[in-house]
Amino acid sequence: MNSRRSTAARYVSLCLAAVLFVLVVGAAELARPDAVRYLDHVKYLAAPELKGRGAGMPELEEAGRYIAEQFRNYGLQPGMNGTSFLQPFTVTTGGRMGAENRFLVKSGAGETALTPGEDYVPVNFSSSGRFTGQLVFAGYGISSDEFGYDDYFHFDVGGKVVVVLRYEPGSFSSKRRGARRRYSHHAHLISKAINARDRGAKAVILVNGNLDGNKDDLVKFGAVSGPDDSGIAMLHVKNKVVDRWLSSADTSLKQLQAKLNKGETNSFILPEDLKVSIEIDIERERATLHNVAGYLPGSSEEYLVIGAHYDHLGLGDQSSLAPSKIGTPHLGADDNASGTAGLIELARVFSMRPDPLERGILFLAFSGEETGLLGSAHWVENPTRPIEDVIAMLNMDMIGRVSKSKLYVGGTGTGSTFTDLLGSLEGSHPFELSFSESGYTASDHTSFLPKNIPVLFFFSGLHGDYHKPSDTWEKINTDQAVEVVNFIAGVASELIAADHPPEYRKISGASHGGRPSGGGGGYGPYFGSIPDFAPVEDGVKFADIRPGSPADKAGLKGGDILKQFGDKPISNLYDFTYALRDSEVGDVVEVTVERGGETLSMKVTLEQRR
Repeated sequence: MNSRRSTAARYVSLCLAAVLFVLVVGAAELARPDAVRYLDHVKYLAAPELKGRGAGMPELEEAGRYIAEQFRNYGLQPGMNGTSFLQPFTVTTGGRMGAENRFLVKSGAGETALTPGEDYVPVNFSSSGRFTGQLVFAGYGISSDEFGYDDYFHFDVGGKVVVVLRYEPGSFSSKRRGARRRYSHHAHLISKAINARDRGAKAVILVNGNLDGNKDDLVKFGAVSGPDDSGIAMLHVKNKVVDRWLSSADTSLKQLQAKLNKGETNSFILPEDLKVSIEIDIERERATLHNVAGYLPGSSEEYLVIGAHYDHLGLGDQSSLAPSKIGTPHLGADDNASGTAGLIELARVFSMRPDPLERGILFLAFSGEETGLLGSAHWVENPTRPIEDVIAMLNMDMIGRVSKSKLYVGGTGTGSTFTDLLGSLEGSHPFELSFSESGYTASDHTSFLPKNIPVLFFFSGLHGDYHKPSDTWEKINTDQAVEVVNFIAGVASELIAADHPPEYRKISGASHGGRPSGGGGGYGPYFGSIPDFAPVEDGVKFADIRPGSPADKAGLKGGDILKQFGDKPISNLYDFTYALRDSEVGDVVEVTVERGGETLSMKVTLEQRR
């Protein structure tokens, strides 16, 4: 054999082998996510040193920098117009008591000054300002057709300061819908505030009552669910203070509460010489948060968004399900260090692919999710890449506690190809999948739906540690979580390689699975709007309207800002929620909305909730 020809042949063979190797590797499946790396990310994000990654806390910003550093290490491009991994936005994170809180009680015996923090405390959603007025006792401060009960019946409290008991009459317990609910929504403090405000009261004074023998503890400032400002002053005052006032009317909290708990209303004006002068000073706190964005370019301008939120509750707030533990770090290992770790691992896995991506992938770690999907709402209004090029959005929120191999996938009806795509991957994962066509749940993918972007939401389920300090990394089911991430990698690979992107499909009807959604869904009649969680100055902005819903039939549209619901002015989502809960199926309600600078009125016929 000729040695030169033999050498040439060997060279050609080696070249062909190299080409075949590249082709095989390029066509091969992605590298699997790594369990050790995944859990290391969870451990870091859910470490006690990061104090629960609460909005406005420096530890949350530290977590954001950590994510950005991982993206940088994996060679991702800065997702903020190629210059930065961080996208800033400003939010209200809460409030604190200022220096000018005063409470004077004036009577025939003179003036008495109450001490903040000892005798009383403002409720965190109270309005600030100065308020004076005559005191009236208004029972539990409840008006309810459902229970046939009204503390304000034939009782004018306009310009007055109302004193109301916390909770609700004991007679409600036998009529309450849903045995698992300890109290109806009428017991919520914000419900009492709205009811008094809508009746013209100047301020609300809450008192625990002492019939059940419980401790007379004041509510912790910052721990009560509600808007930034309810539009009325509200304070919580000790029993002994209110009993002194009631003694001037020859009665007591115990006597009044005993009557009220039998269903007897008992509202009255206290002696005319008993007045209060109140000054409330609440300083609203603002903070700059950051979304973290890293980009892997593809051969097309089109791209896929993969997201997860990295914030949690910090030291606990009004969303804590362990109110006695507020002040203790709520570590948020499953919610949502688990999803964030998955996002980081997906960035690593896709960055290792030797062949170019068919379409790009934008990896987005959102902040401000726990305070109302604020980070994702900001991004869709201020996208760091052209939003019209997004083919779909995949969201991971709480993927670390898979139980019995069950995994929830929401949004399957929002993309024309999703059902077939998920079916084609049936043998590639160990899960029993539970599907929901609707994409509307309380997580960041919801912000993408009003932009007509198909979404898929991956969720391993609720558990007893949800929104509690006990949500720790030791309870993460690492092997199953990594299988979830690997499954999502397969979904993402199929989407970026598809000949055609999925077409968006609008789904009617509410979702019945997934994470709990906000706004009190499930109680009261059906309206059919989807709130936009981006803040507006006054009113409730609708992100979208469900097809075929009462709101849709009345002509309401996404982008409308609700200002009035029947006779109730609407300043925030809480106003709307309680106005709807106080309505009945079949009611025809006139609503007022702002649309493109115009004020429009429409009549909505409320229906049975589906």
